[in-house]
Amino acid sequence: MRCAPEKKNGEDGLPIPPYRIYNIGNNHPENLLDFVTILQEELIRAGVLPADYDFEAHKKLVPMQAGDVPVTYADTSALERDFGFKPSTDLRTGLRRFAEWYKDFYKIKR
Repeated sequence: MRCAPEKKNGEDGLPIPPYRIYNIGNNHPENLLDFVTILQEELIRAGVLPADYDFEAHKKLVPMQAGDVPVTYADTSALERDFGFKPSTDLRTGLRRFAEWYKDFYKIKR
């Protein structure tokens, strides 16, 4: 970028941001408890947490909170439209890669 982005307003008169935010996911609904279970397994597998880490001692299930949604998934339509890219990484593979990156980034040794 050689200079600041051009300032533009939309049809409604509001400023149009000079950037876009994209949701990147596999566009497939995932169960939250499945997500947590897989994340635990992958954090242990990667050596971020010890094999005997007691997840149950730290888990506290509570009723739905304000703002919680029963089902969520990544709407990747803008990413597909603008870049022709449709993510396809499954949950376990993505969480495995995250756990490995986390261990390396924070230089965790087990």
